[in-house]
Amino acid sequence: MRRIASVFATALISVTTVHAETFAVDVWADNWFEMRVDGVQVAEDSVSITTERSFNAESFSFEAERPFVVGLVAKDFKENDTGLEYIGTRRQQMGDGGVILQLKNASGEVVAVSNADWQCLVIHTAPFDKSCEDDTNPVAGEGVCGFTSSREPDGWDRAGFDASEWPQADIYTATEVSPKMGYDKITWADSAELIWGPDLEQSNTVLCRLTVN
Repeated sequence: MRRIASVFATALISVTTVHAETFAVDVWADNWFEMRVDGVQVAEDSVSITTERSFNAESFSFEAERPFVVGLVAKDFKENDTGLEYIGTRRQQMGDGGVILQLKNASGEVVAVSNADWQCLVIHTAPFDKSCEDDTNPVAGEGVCGFTSSREPDGWDRAGFDASEWPQADIYTATEVSPKMGYDKITWADSAELIWGPDLEQSNTVLCRLTVN
């Protein structure tokens, strides 16, 4: 019985190994991202979100067995819950976000890209009124500087999570996002699109997910 169990376990390991694939990923984000596969982090932006003008592209690889869920946490920099940056200076303003991603198999074939097939949930929106950026003393949660913030839903980046009520990703052009500093170093697939929440300026933290079959 011990011998049979051992052979069976070896067979299971062999099957898993056979079906695991290596995937190469390119991501450009304004300003920061974290990528997870079935709830496990496989990459994080190497440039801190607090770095001024932290625009950069990241290329990396991971192994997984299909189907798997890609969970992408994307954040635009905000100084506090007003959603503003450069507060108290002449440059006080709302930032704007945007992220693009492509995933290729070991043969170089594109198997997934950022597009309207993704579902994205905004968990931080600010300010409610864009005139907040002109306020001489913006205070989060007061007047025109209202905001909403929520925690990441449990298990949102894993298979089995019910995302049926999540909206599809919003698509933006390069003209709208003005991607820079790293974006042009990547040869993007024609089908890869810049995605974000419903507003480039007010959507500050976005959770996006896609099942890769």
